[in-house]
Amino acid sequence: MTSSTPAPLPTPSSSKTPSAPASLTERRKAATRMEIARAAAGLFAARGLKATRAEDIAQAAGIAPRTFYRYFASKEEAVAPLYAAGAQRWAEAVREAPPELTPPEALEHAVRQTLTPGVGISSASWEWVRTLIRLASASPALGKVWAEVCHASEGALGEVLRERAARTATTGLDNVAEPTGSDGSAGSAGPDKSAGSAGSTGSTGPAGFADSTHLADSTHLAEPTPRQRFVAAVAGAAVRVAVESWSTTDSPPHGPGGPAELALRNLEAMRGMEWREPE
Repeated sequence: MTSSTPAPLPTPSSSKTPSAPASLTERRKAATRMEIARAAAGLFAARGLKATRAEDIAQAAGIAPRTFYRYFASKEEAVAPLYAAGAQRWAEAVREAPPELTPPEALEHAVRQTLTPGVGISSASWEWVRTLIRLASASPALGKVWAEVCHASEGALGEVLRERAARTATTGLDNVAEPTGSDGSAGSAGPDKSAGSAGSTGSTGPAGFADSTHLADSTHLAEPTPRQRFVAAVAGAAVRVAVESWSTTDSPPHGPGGPAELALRNLEAMRGMEWREPE
């Protein structure tokens, strides 16, 4: 690497979340956390994880060591905001996907919006993602941070799926996915579909999906249903494995070997999934 300052994943905007807007103090704390994360990532890449101390990260971030420990318990935890930023962007993209899309279509739409270089983040930032994921695979302590972020992102995605199901039930949108033939006739929404057409599929969708409005059967509950949690876990694993698999190669972040295409191929396994809530 030629620079000690990474081009990190963009920080998700808190204004897009359904919760109350963050206070000025909360925004400042979040900004400080991200600055520390950027400094940590740069040092990990330049020096290696073992050769980097928490005090080094604090110095690079322009803060006192005691301030560092107010935000993070260890040097490994310092990069958690960078790991979490990508997961949050994907969950937000699912939330903001066109309402007429079925859940699987919304998931694929979100992958295209966040994992495609130049659409979600730049190719240069993807190289930093590759570095951070490789570091996580080589360090048990950093791998634990990555695993915890992935687990938390599943919960966030489950909540997003619950919200979409609730909106479907409220608006009465009929986003039933119609079965299709193997010849790619009407209703096909496979991984090769361009991002520009993702929002225009209407009620047609990938083959094998049941009526996704049944995900809303228990939308009066404050928490995602067991089915929604399961779907979130499987979808999260599809994307996580895609990113991890890509990080082990030297393939560019775009094209058939890139994270987006790998994730879309993994999501194909969900096409035959039963979306109906158990009776």
